[in-house]
Amino acid sequence: MTHPVDVVVIGGGQAGLAAGYHLRRNNLDFVILDAQSTPGGAWQHTWDSLHLFSPAVFSSLPGRIMPARLGQEYPDAAHVVQYLTDYEQRYALPVHRLVRVRAVRRDGTRLRVETDTGDWSAQAVVSATGTWGRPFMPAVPGREVFAGRQPHTAGYRRPSDFAGQRVVVVGGGNSGAQIAADLATRDGIDLTWVTQRPPRFLADDIDGRALFDAATARRRALDEGRTDTGGVASLGDIVAVPPVRAARDAGLLKAQPMFERFTADGVRWSDGTTARADTVIWCTGFRPALSHLAPLGLRGVRGHIATHGTRAAGEPRLHLLGYGDWTGPASATLIGVGRPAREAAAAIAELLT
Repeated sequence: MTHPVDVVVIGGGQAGLAAGYHLRRNNLDFVILDAQSTPGGAWQHTWDSLHLFSPAVFSSLPGRIMPARLGQEYPDAAHVVQYLTDYEQRYALPVHRLVRVRAVRRDGTRLRVETDTGDWSAQAVVSATGTWGRPFMPAVPGREVFAGRQPHTAGYRRPSDFAGQRVVVVGGGNSGAQIAADLATRDGIDLTWVTQRPPRFLADDIDGRALFDAATARRRALDEGRTDTGGVASLGDIVAVPPVRAARDAGLLKAQPMFERFTADGVRWSDGTTARADTVIWCTGFRPALSHLAPLGLRGVRGHIATHGTRAAGEPRLHLLGYGDWTGPASATLIGVGRPAREAAAAIAELLT
């Protein structure tokens, strides 16, 4: 059986909910299809110590300010999950759960969304699947001979899981620094932190508010034809959140260059230096989860789909939301996804009139 609607939103995390909010304000008939069994998107799968970069009031979706949490200037992931749960309920968003989208195909004047629970026929589709479901692990010689564990950021939860181990953390971004700090402050863990280039910490007073302002200023400059400001990347790679700052100031976050290859019991650098390891944690980022869009034949360089704003350049009935700056500045953040979600909903409403 095929279910007809105006719009299908794929993904029930923060981007999907923001899209739903604005689609409802445009009086469109829509559904949100979510592969998760419970609300909260990727936030329900993060590590225990993760906190936002910004205070609650600066980490909100459109229409509802995130309430502050007593004793926490920067809310933890559990608070975000509760906020997203309440947001979904407050606006009675039509989320269908445990629905896995297999493919989106052209079907005459409509798009057919094929899922494991049946098909949907839509005049427009918003893909908001994010990146958490597609962790990236670079090819490094010898990976197959290493006898230890190799989890990714997506599989890390807490330091106690690595008690008594020699752990190598790979990655010079926020997740690498935060997980390295998490492990470095626990007794019984022998930590080695490696990065491709020397870590670039942002100034201690910079948090998510400043990052959003930087991303917004970059977009404004590009829209007006002015010189690219560089946005967030021009400020550094690592936000000095309190745990990272404390570990850094205590001398516990000393990065080494990236190793050259694996050995059976550890890693080796180009100068012949070696280190034994029980576990290597890959904090090497994610890629957009877009396999469901493959039948549309839109993917280009680095797996991205060319867009005009959020609209796919090769398919005007498709919008992409929340994947990063290429689908809207800071659109992968709670506070940043609101504007591109509003623009996508307005464009879809205009398309359908």
